[in-house]
Amino acid sequence: MSFKKLEPFILDRSDAYIGVMIDDLVTKGVAEPYRMFTSRAEYRLSLRADNADQRLTEKGIKIGLIGETRMNLFKDKLYKIEHISKKMDNICISPTKIASFGIKIAKDGVLRSSSEILSQNNVDMALIRKIWPIIPFFSKEVDDQIEINAHYRGYLKKQKADILAFKRDENLIIPDKVNYDELSGLSNEVKAKFKQIKPKTMGQALRIDGITPSAVYILLSHLKRKSIKQIA
Repeated sequence: MSFKKLEPFILDRSDAYIGVMIDDLVTKGVAEPYRMFTSRAEYRLSLRADNADQRLTEKGIKIGLIGETRMNLFKDKLYKIEHISKKMDNICISPTKIASFGIKIAKDGVLRSSSEILSQNNVDMALIRKIWPIIPFFSKEVDDQIEINAHYRGYLKKQKADILAFKRDENLIIPDKVNYDELSGLSNEVKAKFKQIKPKTMGQALRIDGITPSAVYILLSHLKRKSIKQIA
């Protein structure tokens, strides 16, 4: 059967769940009835329903799953998002001037781009266009995506830093005598799994069935604090 007979190809939040499920089955196995949680996704801030088409449509095009009509609609949407985003990145304003529009930011004299202004609370594209009328309007769908991207920007930046930090520490050795009961923020279930399995490295800890990335990050932070205290 041709892939193209499956059109229209709907991409929604289920793709995030499927990715998590496949990763769990391959790397962790299933010791109990399987349940899918978005919290199990390693980088779930990126696995959002609103950006599913941007993450997956190109892949669908390459394997022949996306027809010409959908492909053209996707490319048109992507062009419009990129066009507005680039324009907004290149337009700046001072803290003093932006305050005249009722937007409060630190008065440090640093110019902010309109993209940065959009990331502030209670700022939307309608207000942005009152300040910068030269920013074009294409559709509400495009505006919604630009607003979401702006509001997630800070969180995604932190997540990328966490990803890089974890990759550096994935092979970090976990001491045999670590006291998991000292780790505040972990559930008793997670502590019990750590004590039972006794992972040797941070990478092994992440691959324990039922252990979330946030739990491993708590463990990593604990070990680093212990290391700093020993050096001091």
